Amino acid sequence: MPLKKINTVLTAVFVLFILWFGTEFILSPETTAPGFGLPSRPSGDFDGDGFLVVKGIRDVVLALVLGILLVTGHRRALGWVLLVESLAAFGDMATVLAHHGSVATALGVHGLTATLMVVNGLLMARETRTTAAPAATPAPQPV
Repeated sequence: MPLKKINTVLTAVFVLFILWFGTEFILSPETTAPGFGLPSRPSGDFDGDGFLVVKGIRDVVLALVLGILLVTGHRRALGWVLLVESLAAFGDMATVLAHHGSVATALGVHGLTATLMVVNGLLMARETRTTAAPAATPAPQPV
């Protein structure tokens, strides 16, 4: 399978996964939150659902940016955006670990997602790297 096809499939999977996950946080934050990996939700007068919806909106926007670049064929930009957006997943991993959440979820979901995004971004960069054009030779001049 050529590299371009692998990159396209992998990126499409990321778009769908991030879009699905973000939409779940928007539509059903209270049932989706435990899968994020944090040990507990705030209780009392604090309404944490608003923050969870914000996280969902972030994920949906990240997915849409990837999807637009994929559909419009801006593959080099797509590679760079995958690399940058992997920072969100690394940030999620760090947040879960810093707040004594599930190490398995932090590494197995967020860390793995971030790592695969980096790999996909690097593969996209490899696919789109330009090769040096041969030096132009001057046309022969009539004598």
